[in-house]
Amino acid sequence: MDPSEVEFLAEKEMVTIIPNFSLDKVYLIGGDLGPFNPGLPVDVPVWLAINLKQRQKCRIVPPDWMDVEKLEEIREQERKVGMFTPMPSPYYMELTKLLLNHASDNIPKADEIRTLVKDTWDTRIAKLRLSADSFVSQQEAHAKLDNLTLMEINTIRQLFLESLNHMYKLRTNMQPGKDSAKSQDF
Repeated sequence: MDPSEVEFLAEKEMVTIIPNFSLDKVYLIGGDLGPFNPGLPVDVPVWLAINLKQRQKCRIVPPDWMDVEKLEEIREQERKVGMFTPMPSPYYMELTKLLLNHASDNIPKADEIRTLVKDTWDTRIAKLRLSADSFVSQQEAHAKLDNLTLMEINTIRQLFLESLNHMYKLRTNMQPGKDSAKSQDF
C-alpha cells in the first residue's frame, strides 16, 4: 500500500461542515448524507467536504482533536512515554494535511497545528526507527507495535520486510548441514 492509498482511505473519515446551500438527503452507496440546510452542521466524508469547500459551498469545522492545546498534550505525551501512545485519529497525519491544504482558512492557528502534528509525527517516526534498529540488532523473529497508524506502518514496512528476509536468509545459511554452494547464495 502506498501513501496515496492510505490518503484515499483517510478521505472516508467523517467531518462536520456548515453548508451555505439547501439540498435534500443524498443517497450514496457508502451511506446517506444530509439533508443540507444553510448554517446547520452536517457530517460528511472528507472527500465531499473538500469538494464542497473548493466550490465555496461550505465551511469545514475542524475535528475536536485539531486544537493547539490538545495537540500540545499529545506531542508531550508522545515525547515522555517510551511506547507509542494512541492517536486521536487513525489518519491524523493525512487529515491534517488534507484539511490544512484545502481549508486552512477554516482552521484557527493552522500553522501551529501543522507544526505540532509534524513534531508528533517526527517523534513517532524516530521511535519507530529505534524500534526497528533494536529489532534487527537483537535478531528478533517477530515484533508487536501497538498504536501505530497505517501511514506510520507504511513508512517502515519496506525496511522491516527486507530486514526479515535478510535475517531469514542468514539464519537458514548458518544452519549446520547446508552445503557451501547454497550458503553463498544471498
